[in-house]
Amino acid sequence: MSETGNRLRKLLESQNFDPQNYVKQLSQQSDGDRDLQEHRQKIQNLADETAQNLKKNVYKNYRQFIETAKEISYLESEMYQLSHILTEQKSIMESITQALISTDKDETSKEMQAAFPKETEELKQRTLTSLLEKVEGGKNIMDTPGRHLVYNGDLVEFDVDNMSPIQKVHAFLMNDCLLIATWLPNRRGTVKYKYNALYDLESFAVVNVKDNPPMKDMFKILMFPDSRIFQAENSKIKKEWLEILDETKKNKVTKDRHKKEEEVPVSPVRAEVSTNPFDQEEEHQPAGEAEESVDLSLEWIQELPEDLDVCIAQRDFEGAVDLVDKLNEYLKEQPVNQRVKELRLKVEERLRQLTEVLVFELSPDRSLRGGPKATRRAVCQLIRLGQSTKACELFLKNRAAAVQTAIRQLRIEGATLLYIHKLCNIFFTSLLETAKEFEMDFAGNTGCYSAFVVWSKTTMRMFVDAFSKQVFDSKESLSTAAECVKKAKEHCQQLTEIGLDLTFTLQSLLVKDIKAALQCYNDIIIEATKHRNSEEMWRKMNLMTPEALTKLKDEMRSCGIASFDQYTGDDCWVNLSYTIVAFTKQMMSFLEEGLKLYFPELHMVLLESLREIILVAVQHVDYSLRCEQDPEKKAFIMQNASFLHDTVLPVVERRFEEGVGKPAKQLQDLRKSTRPVRINPESTTSMV
Repeated sequence: MSETGNRLRKLLESQNFDPQNYVKQLSQQSDGDRDLQEHRQKIQNLADETAQNLKKNVYKNYRQFIETAKEISYLESEMYQLSHILTEQKSIMESITQALISTDKDETSKEMQAAFPKETEELKQRTLTSLLEKVEGGKNIMDTPGRHLVYNGDLVEFDVDNMSPIQKVHAFLMNDCLLIATWLPNRRGTVKYKYNALYDLESFAVVNVKDNPPMKDMFKILMFPDSRIFQAENSKIKKEWLEILDETKKNKVTKDRHKKEEEVPVSPVRAEVSTNPFDQEEEHQPAGEAEESVDLSLEWIQELPEDLDVCIAQRDFEGAVDLVDKLNEYLKEQPVNQRVKELRLKVEERLRQLTEVLVFELSPDRSLRGGPKATRRAVCQLIRLGQSTKACELFLKNRAAAVQTAIRQLRIEGATLLYIHKLCNIFFTSLLETAKEFEMDFAGNTGCYSAFVVWSKTTMRMFVDAFSKQVFDSKESLSTAAECVKKAKEHCQQLTEIGLDLTFTLQSLLVKDIKAALQCYNDIIIEATKHRNSEEMWRKMNLMTPEALTKLKDEMRSCGIASFDQYTGDDCWVNLSYTIVAFTKQMMSFLEEGLKLYFPELHMVLLESLREIILVAVQHVDYSLRCEQDPEKKAFIMQNASFLHDTVLPVVERRFEEGVGKPAKQLQDLRKSTRPVRINPESTTSMV
């Protein structure tokens, strides 16, 4: 930049720059329009230079912008997960608090029940009976003795996949089950609802759904492997549903436990007559001493249920499982008495909660960005809890959802080969990582490997659907399809490093589309050959320039015809027909692309296609020999026939045998049946 331009830049960049004063001074100092035009041009040049520098800086920092955007996206995802974890911990802490104060509530309720036992029970049953009269198909629900209503209200059910409203329902929460009834559009008398489903309280888990406007005030009911989502009228009603559902489930567990304890038969102990004199002391041992033979007064055993609650709340899954293993090891050789049973019931309740949390960790609703390693923690703890089958099923479902999401998010590029390259990288890399993680997590559970093989074949079908939709449904050229299939085979071979061979599965899923592509291209070549044959004049080719002749020689040499030079004449002439040369190039190209697509199931399809294409050219030459009367043209046609028989067909046979690994008897028989006869110019006999 000139010195004048630098001064102008500094002037415009100064903090005290006043545009009005600057223009006023400039108009006073200028002699005329020419000075103003020159000054205007200087300012314009400075503006253009500034814009160019700004554009260069943007390009220079473009990668940093992208990386910053990615980091912001990652941070947003992590903050969402952290918020979700804090919400879970808050709910767990609230449940612990409720459990601590539930003792006082239980005592109060027992006093009330002792004061008005019959009236309360009968009132609840009468209320439930009057409500169930409004439900079509719900008369048999009251057949269970002791069943009464706890809570009810209107809800809206949403679709789990796309979060769209499905229907309006009315839920009846009873002391041992949950009834879902749908609204009847055409009411009949007092009947307002229709029976939809009845769930036992022990058969489902309740999960809070985080508000994400406009989707708010929702909660989910998980009945493995299904789930349903409901929306309450407002946040207050949603909170009531969650609290009452949780409290009712706990009351049912407590009631069932007490019921089992009461039903344990106490049979009179009959004294056995023993001949062992040393057993006499044991026979007189008090029953209380056998009861106290297991020492449960240890501090860590007394605090075990509370420690498990803390571990679950803090998501310390490893610590929770370690505590359970420690207890099992301690009680392994100890006798079982009433106190041990009570302790095990408390631990089993915590184990059920821990399993629900681990199952949720592996559900596809969680973030899938961490890859297979992100599932290792939950999978390992489920395996340690003796639930390897469930861990295997949830792990594979999680990875299937991750693969499907990655394929859906892949941008469809204009260039098919570029899209297939990205698709293969994403799919086979995910499959390889999943296989390695599966082998690491389930190393001691060989029975799960069959499930992984089945899963691999299922996900391969998902890959082939996306592959075929882009390659074959869009009517790409055979050369593009061949390159895409070759790329997929190469990636498939990489899986053999870990002992997983899915090549046969890939081929069996693609065979139908490849057959159709070969047949379609075969028809195109035959139609093009027939069209050229209809315009055949049987004249030598004149390529006009030496460069064009050299290019044709190179093309024929790349097709495998090394002796093409003997068919070239003086200057730029070729002693062959344009139709025969074009046919040779097109057929050899079809053969090369077909060999890239080849696998044993396509052997006869490729052979028959080659045979049909060759017969079209041979029959045209034979017909021309029989009909042509000019001796010179007949000799020229005979030269083209010899080129086909002696040069082209042997190259086709040899190249097919190299690509397939075995000779093609059909092509050999075809060449023998079309052997040209050395004829006189006047002869009308052409080919045998």
